[in-house]
Formats: sequence, structure tokens, C-alpha cells
Amino acid sequence: MSDQDDDGILSDEDIIDEDISALEDNPEEQEMESAGIAVETGSHGPVEVGTPVYRLRLFYSNETFLAVYKGDPLTPTSMVLVPTRYGRDLAQVIGPVHRNSGQLSDIAWIERPASKDDLERSAYNRDQEKDAFHICKERIEAHRLEMKLVSVHYLLEEPKILFFFTSENRVDFRDLVKDLVNIFKMRIELRQIGVRDEARVVGGLGVCGRCYCCHAVSDKLRPVSIKMAKDQNLSLNSMKISGPCGRLLCCLSYEHNFYSEARRQIPQEGARINYEDAAWRVTEVNVVMGHLKLSSEDGRILTIPVSGFEKVEGRWRIRRPEHATEPEG
Repeated sequence: MSDQDDDGILSDEDIIDEDISALEDNPEEQEMESAGIAVETGSHGPVEVGTPVYRLRLFYSNETFLAVYKGDPLTPTSMVLVPTRYGRDLAQVIGPVHRNSGQLSDIAWIERPASKDDLERSAYNRDQEKDAFHICKERIEAHRLEMKLVSVHYLLEEPKILFFFTSENRVDFRDLVKDLVNIFKMRIELRQIGVRDEARVVGGLGVCGRCYCCHAVSDKLRPVSIKMAKDQNLSLNSMKISGPCGRLLCCLSYEHNFYSEARRQIPQEGARINYEDAAWRVTEVNVVMGHLKLSSEDGRILTIPVSGFEKVEGRWRIRRPEHATEPEG
């Protein structure tokens, strides 16, 4: 790692060498089973066009997914029973999904709307989950295991409790499971999840002052790379481009397609363009503001809107820039 500058401030290059590589998702962590659903399509066949499709949310993981129901229309916020990876459970209807054509895969099939008994049982389970969380946490400390308990969930129609936890390493929790089975007298399942899954489950406020995207916006945890931050001209400072989970901000992935498409329609940094009998080089591309800065060999600077460029025979050229500005000096 390079030394600090004279003023004691680390440059972007220093930050990259020290921190940036740790911000990307761990491949092993991406492969972990998080609190996702197991979609069952084989017994029902493909979903035909015109079949009502809904987006549902699992409360215990804040994950959303698509599901089909052929009964009476479902209303938003209503509860339904669906098969999940861990067993039949309740999910909340967010609303219908409108699509024009094509068949869907990886989609769940709603069994039925939740009954009054289902809702009462779910409310009772949520109270039990609070007690189970504290008991499990005490047993983890007693066994001195290096793991952080994230959440607890009782399945609705099965005598089974799910315990979700994070850990930097593999954990031998066999003795812990034995303790929990003796205490709760039912099936126990421990699942190791990643730090991004933890953020989605727990929630909170991001650096933007809004709820975490993974908790309140997204339906899936999309891979995020350092290249996305570079493409968006962001400062490669780990404090600015990482979330509370310690990984790259989810919003980098959501906005990446916009930046990629916009950049294909304008010259890139370093591109050389001839204009008014002088050679100019693109020194800055501001996709959000919609303008580019160019510098000439004699030190002149131009700021031109993206609409002032056109590509002719594979080469970029400047139209007559009506709004181009040239700073004094």
C-alpha cells in the first residue's frame, strides 16, 4: 500500500488497495441459502398468458416473489398460504403483476387465502419467536459459538422453528441444536445467511436517509461490482459506496442499466474529437447532468450537452454547440 499524502489524507488509489476489494460479495456467500422460497411448477405446468399473477412478500425475510392464484381476485395486504422452501407458510399480497405476453417460470402457486385461524396462529407464533430468539441467543453464548443470531421464525403448519444467523466462518452447531430440541420439543433448523441477507431481514436507514433498498425496494439481492461504481463516476471511497452491511450499495446495481445505456450514446472519457480545426479530448462525462467537458491542446475547455454530439461513420463529432460554454482563462 502506498504512503499517505503530505496532508495526511489517503488518495482514492490508497483506499482501493486497502478496502475496495472487500466490498464486493463473497462468492461463497452468494451461494448460501437465504430465506428464499422454493418454487413449485412441475405439478401445475407453465403459467399461461392471462392467468392472474401476484407479487407476495414473506414477512420474516422481506423477500418478494411471484405467485399464481386462479380463485377470486386477491386484494393488496391480504394474507395467503403458499409452499416455501421450508414448508407451507403465510405471505402477504403486495398486488397484481401486469404482463403483456410470454410464460413465467420460477413461480409459486397460492394454495388458498389465509383463514381466521391461520392469522391467529401467525400472531401467536410471532410472540413465541421473541422468546425463542432470547433463548437461542443465551445458548449460543453458553456454547461460545462465533455466530450472530439474526431472526427466528415458526412455520405456520409444521412443528419446526427456523433460526437464521451470520458468521464469518463455518460453525459446528450440533450441540446447540440438541439443546434447542430439548427446550422446544420440535424440529430445529439453523440457516447461515450472508450479511446482505441480514440487512434485508433486519432493515434500517441507509446513507441516503431512506430505508435499505434490500429491505423495502428489491425483490432479489442482485450482485454488485466495483465496476458499477466506476461506470457511475463515483468516488472509490469505501465509506461512500458501501452500505451498513459492509458491501457495495444495492442502488449501484439498480442504476447500472441506466448508466450503461446512457454511456453507449455519448463519447467516453479519453475520446479525441476534432472541432474547429483543433484536437479536443473528453476529460469528464457527467451522465446525470447530461454534459461533457473537453479540453484542447492549447488549454481551452468546453462544456457541451450530450445532445451536441453525433456519431458519423463510427466517429464522434460535435454539432454546432448552441449551449457550449468556455470558461474564462
